Amino acid sequence: MRWSRHGVRGLAAAFIAAAGAFLFAAPAAAAPLTPVPELDVNRYVGQWYQLAANPAPFNIDCVRDTTAVYTLLDERNVRVENSCTTVTGERRGIVGNARVNDTASLHVSFPGVPFQDSLDGPSNYIVTYLADDYSWAFVGDPTRVSGFVLSRSPVVGPDAWRQIREVVEARGYNSCLMLTSPTTEGLQEIRPLCTV
Repeated sequence: MRWSRHGVRGLAAAFIAAAGAFLFAAPAAAAPLTPVPELDVNRYVGQWYQLAANPAPFNIDCVRDTTAVYTLLDERNVRVENSCTTVTGERRGIVGNARVNDTASLHVSFPGVPFQDSLDGPSNYIVTYLADDYSWAFVGDPTRVSGFVLSRSPVVGPDAWRQIREVVEARGYNSCLMLTSPTTEGLQEIRPLCTV
């Protein structure tokens, strides 16, 4: 996939517009985002593919193959390595830490990132849905500004996409403001989740 300068600008503008729209359209009356009742960290660690996410400044140049690799460090800490392919075709990434606050609520931090550089803090990573077989998960933060659909596979079928959308909406998110994350083997385009 090649990107022209105009295509990159258009994509960036779409991300910024969607991000702004989301900030103003987040459901103020939604119930607090609740974590799953139980999370087996040993089963949760490993590689995940991002299939959809709310647009955010830190991932605006990610156009495909966004992944997260979690590695258990000790009973309270998990190494977080996020990476993606950018509009220029290069891989970029960042390494941080996720500290377990309570079962499926964690505080994720990244060195040098404003407001996220402290190892301790309030939960900003809540596993609010997890498939029984740990094949996919939905993660968000208490304010619902961030939201991530994570899957063990970069490819899912139509029934899985339908279930993903239902879960996202049931958790109080607007699926039309969440954008798909292309993968080399799977969905190839960035589009609102509600249209998949």
